[in-house]
Amino acid sequence: MTAATRHLPVLVIGAGGHARVVLALLRRLNREVLACVDAAGSHGPDHIAKVAVWHGDERVLDHAPGTVELANGIASTGRPALRRAVFERFKAAGYSFPSLVDPAACVFDDAVLGEGCQVIAGAVVQTGARIGANTLVNTRAVVEHDCAIGLHCHVAAGAVLSGGVTTGDACHIGVGASVLQGVSIGAESVVGAGAAVIRDVAAGIVVVGVPACPLRR
Repeated sequence: MTAATRHLPVLVIGAGGHARVVLALLRRLNREVLACVDAAGSHGPDHIAKVAVWHGDERVLDHAPGTVELANGIASTGRPALRRAVFERFKAAGYSFPSLVDPAACVFDDAVLGEGCQVIAGAVVQTGARIGANTLVNTRAVVEHDCAIGLHCHVAAGAVLSGGVTTGDACHIGVGASVLQGVSIGAESVVGAGAAVIRDVAAGIVVVGVPACPLRR
């Protein structure tokens, strides 16, 4: 984030639970928030956490790129398709997303965060780790040394990725899951909550259990 954009006001895309987390994080960083944007329509509340909710994301376009920044308030419980779509749509329109690190998180100096990454309170991103753009490292998650996490991923609350883990894009690592050191997880795969991944996971599948195995349909 450059000096020129550091103090731009922020629009939070989303108006649900994760949007409230992002609002709290932005306040802890002393960032000005203009509004939350509810793309789903006019059925939700008009305010959350004392911030106005705009119904319909077309109102974002009233603010030209370079006059505001956007924060992705969409999380996921599976493949993060909506979170990815929000980011890609507004990036294509010229908007930027700041990387947000909670003051109660720990990100080592040589870790690399892509645009729009969010590291929530209690999370740890260790030395040498690389986190792709628009990836969410949620509450108390741990990304250990030399991990390489793809774009648009969600490392959910309490998940632990041991050293040297790699993931493709748009993966979801469920709440409390653990991934053994050096394991590779293919793009668009889902690791179920509480799973223990001890071997590589192919792209596009769901694994669950201890040890984690592909979910049979």
